Amino acid sequence: MKLNYLIKGLPGHPIHPPLTDATIGTYTVATALAIADVTGLSKNAAAAGWWLALLFGLCVTVATALTGLVDWLSITWRSPLWWTATWHMMVMVSATVFFGLAAIFGHAGWKTGDVTTGPFILTVVGFGLLAVGGWIGGSIVFVHGMRVLGLVDEPPERAVAPVAHPEKEEAAA
Repeated sequence: MKLNYLIKGLPGHPIHPPLTDATIGTYTVATALAIADVTGLSKNAAAAGWWLALLFGLCVTVATALTGLVDWLSITWRSPLWWTATWHMMVMVSATVFFGLAAIFGHAGWKTGDVTTGPFILTVVGFGLLAVGGWIGGSIVFVHGMRVLGLVDEPPERAVAPVAHPEKEEAAA
């Protein structure tokens, strides 16, 4: 097994995309809980869940960002794909900053069971940036085709198997 499989994943099975699912899902839950608290649908439980979800999201973001950075470093400098990936990275870092600020400034509210105005706005802005960044990230795969093997006739049991596809490894590099 190649060492870079540990950080990049196998050809056809990159690590960054599933980590983005976890990150986006966690921040989506945090935003929904913030909305539930601010609108009065829930009180203390929503505020506690919001802040804990932000913290978990920030932790997962570390692995997500590192694997994304490794992928970004492999892209040809100043190519159209590089520009798209660079915009994706900048927007996602911006979203992370807003979520981080929401967690910092929301700590006092978390202790009293309340999502206050400032942290709520930071969370919603972070979520908006997250959505835009996810859209741009999707274009890296679905428009530019980064790390896509294109084996449309691959049998399902082989397509989902956690093994390298040596015949297409060069294309995914």
